[in-house]
Amino acid sequence: MKKLIETLKNIWKIEDLRTRILVVLLFTAIYRFGSFVVLPGINPAMLDKLQSQTQGGLMSLLDMFSGGAFSNASIFALGIMPYISASIVMQLLAVAVPYFQKMQREGESGRKKISMYTRWLTVGILLFQAPSYLINLKMQAAGALASGIAWPVFIVTGTIILAAGSMFILWLGERITDKGIGNGISIIIMIGIIARLPQAFIQEIGSRFTAITSGGLVMFLVEIIILYAVVCASIVLVQGTRKIPVQYAKRLVGNKQYGGARQYIPLKLFAANVMPIIFAQALMFIPLAIVQYSAAENASPILHSLLDRNSVLYNVVFAVLIIAFTYFYTAITLNPTQMAEDMKRNNGFIPGVKPGKDTADYIDNVMSRITLPGSLFIAFIAIMPALAGLLNVQDAFSQFFGGTSLLILIGVVLDTLQQIESHLMMRHYDGLLNSGRVHGRAGVSAY
Repeated sequence: MKKLIETLKNIWKIEDLRTRILVVLLFTAIYRFGSFVVLPGINPAMLDKLQSQTQGGLMSLLDMFSGGAFSNASIFALGIMPYISASIVMQLLAVAVPYFQKMQREGESGRKKISMYTRWLTVGILLFQAPSYLINLKMQAAGALASGIAWPVFIVTGTIILAAGSMFILWLGERITDKGIGNGISIIIMIGIIARLPQAFIQEIGSRFTAITSGGLVMFLVEIIILYAVVCASIVLVQGTRKIPVQYAKRLVGNKQYGGARQYIPLKLFAANVMPIIFAQALMFIPLAIVQYSAAENASPILHSLLDRNSVLYNVVFAVLIIAFTYFYTAITLNPTQMAEDMKRNNGFIPGVKPGKDTADYIDNVMSRITLPGSLFIAFIAIMPALAGLLNVQDAFSQFFGGTSLLILIGVVLDTLQQIESHLMMRHYDGLLNSGRVHGRAGVSAY
């Protein structure tokens, strides 16, 4: 505790770091305040049906990422998810379409063009999602709409406000990245997830303490121990890397010698990050939600089982999809052939492996071997909320036992701590940990 207090004092002494942290706190406070500003013409006291809709399924995921703004009919209801969707599409296009591949290789100018296209695509997604949200709002809470407002006027103005709100959140995230510390978009997502933790924690305590005569307190302590173990295991494995040694040939230029040093290619155990879970959730929730709203009563028992997030069939299919998407996303984002060509161009080689095709095959084999345990662990983390439900854990609190929320929280916190650590080490202060450094994270975003 003494070392922690001393570290906090050192952080406050560094003017630049202090300013950056205060900027982050200010902008996140603005974001949280906006999450409670209701759309004009909506009575917030009549949104019970909308809030009950967000208790499970796809709506629960959207509400989690928006920090509760979705269920509050807030001006920030759509959150940052449209931008994340646009970013994912642009990442896939940069791999599959030659035009975007060329743009990505252009350096800073290419990145600016991709960023511009991502923003325009975000606006396009918002113009589609905003009316859909407003139509769902009318279906779930028609009485909340003021009687003096015509529906066509409300949907036009509401679309503009929702789109502007999401773009304002994007602007806040970019300002946090520029003026603050950490990745701004990732921090906004993290704040939205953390905002639900206190309420979920209180609900879980209340549910357990009502069953105190049947060992509720003991079960609550068991939950906390399990949660702590899962978080520790996730931190260890998220930072896990497989280092491939690369030797660079020596060369003489005049009287100076260049090269000859041994470096490493760090291949992450979680190269795909949380993307496989996001893709799998999209496949599991969206088609099944359509079936649920259209003719759920006529659906087969298998479909009913797939609609239940706690069923065995649902979790088996979910885990298989995550494993498949982990291999897919790793394959499209990491190119062993390109890595081998870059090494050959720079006179680098892996000891004991011939340059060129043999090097590419070697890297591909290593990636395949480390992707398997990584995909299995991601699948296990994704189904942890369902396993927590077997212990009668409340749905809201069970989301913190695994899934997208846990991986995002761990990734963003480690990335932010690393940046704070670098500021301290540059000024010859002790780091945040006794070991001195936070390893394994460098500019990692949540998506």
